[in-house]
Amino acid sequence: MEHDLSIVKQAIAGNKEAFEQLLILEEEKLFYTALSYVGQKEDALDAIQEAACKAFLTVHQLKHPEFFSTWLFRILIHECYRLLKKGQKIMPYEESELLNRLQEQENVIANPIDLSESIQQLNHSQQMAIILFYYHDLPIKEIAEVMEKPVSTIKTYLHRGKKQLKRELERSATLNEKAI
Repeated sequence: MEHDLSIVKQAIAGNKEAFEQLLILEEEKLFYTALSYVGQKEDALDAIQEAACKAFLTVHQLKHPEFFSTWLFRILIHECYRLLKKGQKIMPYEESELLNRLQEQENVIANPIDLSESIQQLNHSQQMAIILFYYHDLPIKEIAEVMEKPVSTIKTYLHRGKKQLKRELERSATLNEKAI
C-alpha cells in the first residue's frame, strides 16, 4: 500500500500520531498476513503487537519512506517466524493424555487441506514469496528487496511454491473423494 509520504516522514521524525495512523491503514493486511503465518488469532495479534513495537522503536532508521509498508511487513514476517520457532518447543504430555490424543486422531476422517494449511506446508522462502505476491500484491522486484534475494530466485520460489501447492491441493481433493 502506498502511503502519503509526508505522514511517513513525520513518523520517521518521531511523530507518534503519524506512526499510529500508518498502522491503522495497514491494520487489516497486517492481521491477515500474521494469521496466514501463525494460524491462530491470538498468535497473530501477538506478532502484530511485537512487530509494531519493533517498528516504532526503529522507524527513525528507515531511509526510504516510500518502502514503509514493505519494511513493516518484513518486520511482521520475521516476528511471525520467531513466534513459530518459539512454539515448536515440545511440551511433554502425560501418558494417558497422549494415548487419548492418538485415539482421537485415528477416529478423525481425513479432511481436505485448505489453502492456508497448504501454504504452511511450503518451505519458509516459498511461503514468504507466495504470501507477499498473492496476498499483498507486491511486485517481484519488491519481494526480492524484502527477502534480500535476486529477482530470479524469487521467480523460482514462486514457481516451485505454486507447483507444490497444486500437488498438495490435488492430493487433498483425491483423499477427500476416497473418504466420501
